[in-house]
Amino acid sequence: MTATWNDLPGPVRAAVQRHTGPITEATPITDGQNNDLTAVLHAQHGQPVFVKGVCGVSRQMRWLRNEATTAPLTRGLSPAVLFSEDVDGWLIVGFECVAGRAASLAPGSADLPLVAHAVNRIGALPGPGLRSLRERWGAADWWHKLTDEAPGTVRDWDIDELDRWAALFPELADGDRLAHTDLHGDQILITGNTARVIDWGFPGCGAAWVDAAFMVLRLIEAGHRVSDAEAWAHAHLTHCPDGERLTAFAAHIAGLWSYWAATGDSSGAHGRARLARTYAARRLTLQPTPVGA
Repeated sequence: MTATWNDLPGPVRAAVQRHTGPITEATPITDGQNNDLTAVLHAQHGQPVFVKGVCGVSRQMRWLRNEATTAPLTRGLSPAVLFSEDVDGWLIVGFECVAGRAASLAPGSADLPLVAHAVNRIGALPGPGLRSLRERWGAADWWHKLTDEAPGTVRDWDIDELDRWAALFPELADGDRLAHTDLHGDQILITGNTARVIDWGFPGCGAAWVDAAFMVLRLIEAGHRVSDAEAWAHAHLTHCPDGERLTAFAAHIAGLWSYWAATGDSSGAHGRARLARTYAARRLTLQPTPVGA
């Protein structure tokens, strides 16, 4: 479902306008796939408001609600949440409208220092009230599930070794810091000399290094060699994981993303899964045996 401002039920529009005043113009935003409504609203008075809306109880509604409830933890780092309304089966969230562009993670990008600063800010923030990453990622048997449901995906892989590494990850990821867990260039808006982090649909409470590990993966996706991506993280990120943590992360995320790709219908899942498997294979050549195994 894709809706415009004028498609919304009258009570929903009325609830929004109690916060904004009368809306004179609504500009649809076509980026993104998780919301039924995405638009910039212009009112007679005041600043434009960026709104997202989801109709009906669903994963997408839960993700949008996560964005609203996480906002108090990310003041100054992310666009402020101005209001949230549940009306007529719709969840509508209004955000501070921030003009910016997606960060480039390419080698040599001038955005990388700003990205590093944003990742470091996330790792310094507490994550009270959020689901722990240890609980969220407690299942670690993705590789054996793949042998049953998509055996072609894991042909020629040492499943037992991958499972041993993946099983280490939930405990290593435990902690009390805020984690975004879906960081990539499109989630980081560059506005002037500042990076703002958006789309907090999958927040968690865990170890401060988790988002740094995701950033290593995304740097590789953007064209960095594995060694260069890891070296950049060690040089610029305050909470950079050591080799054991990176290998456990890589094994777990590669299994999880590969399982999602094999059993779901997301258009980008297969590319992300290949990226994660490539990185996991590289990490296993660097540290082939789990510590204590």
